[in-house]
Amino acid sequence: MAFKTPAEIARAGVESGATKASLSWDKMLVAGFLAGAYIAFAGLLAVVASAGMDPKLWGGVQTLVTGGVFALGLVLVIVAGSELLTGNMALVPMGVLGRRVTLGRLSFNIFWVLIGNLAGSLFVAYFLAKETGVITAPADLTRLGAIATAKSVTESDWQIFLRAIGCNWLVCLAVWMALSAEDIGGKILAIFFPIMAFVAMGFDHVVANMFFLPAAIFAHVPGITWGHTLENWAFAFLGNFVGAGVFVATSYWYLYLREPASAPHAGGGEEAQMTVDGRPAYGTAQPSA
Repeated sequence: MAFKTPAEIARAGVESGATKASLSWDKMLVAGFLAGAYIAFAGLLAVVASAGMDPKLWGGVQTLVTGGVFALGLVLVIVAGSELLTGNMALVPMGVLGRRVTLGRLSFNIFWVLIGNLAGSLFVAYFLAKETGVITAPADLTRLGAIATAKSVTESDWQIFLRAIGCNWLVCLAVWMALSAEDIGGKILAIFFPIMAFVAMGFDHVVANMFFLPAAIFAHVPGITWGHTLENWAFAFLGNFVGAGVFVATSYWYLYLREPASAPHAGGGEEAQMTVDGRPAYGTAQPSA
């Protein structure tokens, strides 16, 4: 199975970020709508697949099943092609750090992709979840209510922020590793485990919450309000941005793309820059694949 090295992934990440930032606003909006819908499809599947699994009987298996099927969302985003806010929070900043993208284009991309993601999520939540009757069964409403209540009422703002950091650290690692794969099977395998993990641990993904919380409101789940929803989105957005920007974009840019402070000394300097397996050490240039 062919794959890129971490340094090659970093270069591919910069190129991907530059490509995403160069899109016109209408393409960002349409591609964002598709990604929001894909994540909402995964959220809807997660509710239906895990409904009826009594936590007292199944324990953590219920959240494991929820996470396993939720991986569908990012598989559709990556393989079919679309623009997901949380993934762009890593790739477009990498373009900025690589001096291929301006801060203005970063803001432009985040804005239009966010609007598109929200529109796609709300479309699926209202028309394909509520109006179709897919989540009107008692077991489905109970499961949806448990997810929405935990995210909008039970968790504090600080907890949402921290959970969102952990979430997008893992989501962007899934995107990062999918960039390394040269075939669809490798991309799907790279995506599955980080996505399953963040959902199973109860972390907060702002685009997923654009589906779960409105769907609960549309289905008249008690205790869920638009005020709770907007508050969750705000802190989840901030945490997701930190998780992607600090722990993925900046970290891997520093390790593989940042120019070394000084050139190696002649006579042994080149050897000092090599790792034990013969590959160039962090921060040194590697030949393109």
